[in-house]
Amino acid sequence: MNWRHILDLLQGEMASGIVANSLARLVLAAVLGGLIGLERELKHRRAGLRTNMFMCLGAALFTLLSRGLASSSSEYTRIASNIIPGIGFIGAGAILHNKGMTTGLTTAATLFVVASVGMAAGGGLYLTAIFATVLVLLALYFLGHLEVTFNLKDLLVSYEITGRSTEEISNEVNRILESGQRMMQNVVTANTGAHIRLQFDVDGSNRDQRKLLHQLKASPVFGSVISLGPVERE
Repeated sequence: MNWRHILDLLQGEMASGIVANSLARLVLAAVLGGLIGLERELKHRRAGLRTNMFMCLGAALFTLLSRGLASSSSEYTRIASNIIPGIGFIGAGAILHNKGMTTGLTTAATLFVVASVGMAAGGGLYLTAIFATVLVLLALYFLGHLEVTFNLKDLLVSYEITGRSTEEISNEVNRILESGQRMMQNVVTANTGAHIRLQFDVDGSNRDQRKLLHQLKASPVFGSVISLGPVERE
């Protein structure tokens, strides 16, 4: 009898269309969160595909549950509003403070917006959720390129240089950097037997990085100079 009763309840719920509607909202939230997460994953951010997808899906599910479990409209909105402090707590965990630099602000802001997309999908605002996702993707992709192209944001770029000795390489790099009042960061050296490899990071705009690479390659002290690209930082 118990199993029969459970089956009847499930059949009744399926027939009412509630389950199908809820599943559609959850699937949409997972897809939209996954699209934003994929962009983050391709840029090697800490919060990638799964994190953003789960964040969006969780916000949508909590929105659905708040409507299904609330006894009144005021309680429904109260339960839904409690999602925001939880998202803020997770976003705060994505922000890192290291050596006077703050990183992860864009990741935290993205998680906050992804949760709102999930709430929109869970609340049945499909076009709003889709439109917000498109705006987020455009902002993350195009604004990031504009910041680099127009030198609006400093980049932390890694370089690898080979030479005869660590002291000789360091002195020459410091001489080149002195004109721009910059310094090497995160310096790592390795002795291969044939030569010394030195890796380091330098802060500067896209224009400054191109100029530095040209100066490093023009120096006769170095055996080889390679730009390893920007260190992912937000």
